Amino acid sequence: MSKKKAMSSEKAKKVRQAGHDDAKEFARLIGLNHDYQNDPKAKKDVIDQNGDAHSVKSGKSKWQIFLYSPSRFENDVIFKRLNGLGELFLECLNVFPDEYEEYLKNKDFYKNKLKPKMVALKEKLQNPDTLEAFFDKSFFNAGEVQYLTIKANDEFHVFHRDDVLKVLKNHIKVENSKKRSKGQFDAQKVVFKVRKPPKNNYVSIGEIEMRNDSKTHYKEMKFWMGKELTFNLLKNHITPVKNAKPGLKIYGKAIKKFKKY
Repeated sequence: MSKKKAMSSEKAKKVRQAGHDDAKEFARLIGLNHDYQNDPKAKKDVIDQNGDAHSVKSGKSKWQIFLYSPSRFENDVIFKRLNGLGELFLECLNVFPDEYEEYLKNKDFYKNKLKPKMVALKEKLQNPDTLEAFFDKSFFNAGEVQYLTIKANDEFHVFHRDDVLKVLKNHIKVENSKKRSKGQFDAQKVVFKVRKPPKNNYVSIGEIEMRNDSKTHYKEMKFWMGKELTFNLLKNHITPVKNAKPGLKIYGKAIKKFKKY
């Protein structure tokens, strides 16, 4: 559980608004009207003129892919079918008492209880097919979304779901976190790592972690990915690339599928 300062509600609101603005910009770029279709709850930020959905990611450093309470894993049918992942997420969350005040009385006790659950989650995600299914659910709502569209350097970069999943599956290593100082505990997170040029040393590209930092954010499971590392990983491994128009680049399988643009 990270000790980083939680984002204020005002800042979080600004981040969400910036994301909405970027989605609108992308919609206009591909010729949609101001009343374009979307469904953010299903990760369909923009539905293009072909009827395909785009998850549009921008941000400066990190993307929050999901932040879910126990009810999401209890009720989401797809999570229940992901090789036991839904059950493991629930087990991690249910380590903690219902009342935030009760958790504060004995944090170390609950962190120790979390360790074997996070180890089991890591081991489950070390299976390449399970890892791919997890990314598919998290990024694309298990196939409901066809594209990951990233705004970087004032351009939109369109990647097809199949290419994205292949790269993430083949290049990401799954580990547990290690304590870095006295008072911390091992295995409080699942850490996704990739090789970073030029040294090719493994660095963290994303994490699954608990949020227990306040009454507002208590007993929640968070999954985030780093923007720069993820974007570089995809563009370095997905070819060819087509400059469709100023401000729009299309990669790999998306070139044929997204051919209107």
